[in-house]
Amino acid sequence: MAVDGFARAKINLALHVTGRRADGYHLLDSLVAFADVGDRISVEPAADLSLHLTGPFACALSATDNLCLTAARRLHPTRGARITLDKHLPIAAGIGGGSADAAATLRALAQLWALPLPPPDQVLALGADVPVCLAGHAARMQGIGDHLTPISLPAADIVLIHCGAAVATKAVFAALDSRSDLVGRATSPLAALPKLPDVRALAAFLQGLRNDLASPAMLICPEIARVLSALEQRQGCLIARMSGSGATCFGLFPDASSARTAAHSLQRHYPQWWVQPACLQP
Repeated sequence: MAVDGFARAKINLALHVTGRRADGYHLLDSLVAFADVGDRISVEPAADLSLHLTGPFACALSATDNLCLTAARRLHPTRGARITLDKHLPIAAGIGGGSADAAATLRALAQLWALPLPPPDQVLALGADVPVCLAGHAARMQGIGDHLTPISLPAADIVLIHCGAAVATKAVFAALDSRSDLVGRATSPLAALPKLPDVRALAAFLQGLRNDLASPAMLICPEIARVLSALEQRQGCLIARMSGSGATCFGLFPDASSARTAAHSLQRHYPQWWVQPACLQP
């Protein structure tokens, strides 16, 4: 009997870097939401543990050195399963692809093996985004990803764009640390979350927030600025931002029709980009 799972794209609507610990880990304060697009996981009984890759972005991954396998071994060190990862999200894209895949693998294997899910503190070692991806709902994520507070967000239609460049998170934080002008701005926590009845209220609230990793990411990948500009120029775009450490960017739109129209226009003008209309889940 196979168990299927869905690894939804994680979107950082805002991301403030609030400090740095003595051990080098950066402290974050971020609003995280999840889209209805992502990768698919399937697990089925097997004597040994193995990973099989399919999908448009499978060629960029290793079937032997993969976070899905590490997550499986963390759940149980010796049990076997055949894991299939159907990879549809870009790699190293700032939308939690690997972390979402690991979380979906944990959920599917816990069901297959009839085991409880590990608590957030036990999966943090897999990556800062894994606990929030395992929770699977909108949250305020603080600290090094270890403090999660569920939040209520309105449903929102978005367009996701990835320019094709893989941006390493470690390199982005190194670029942040090397620029004193960027570090000086990256200290304030998020404003208190008000009631947000609709997407326009959400966009207005986000105008007062930021992604502190956007500027250092653009030093590494200047194409991000072009993506943001292209989104902002689309009719109906309420706000455009980069997610996570990049390079994926998102635009908020007032409804599904305007998001689809923008996505089709962007796909025509920039066929080399990955462009995906989606919906943020409330």
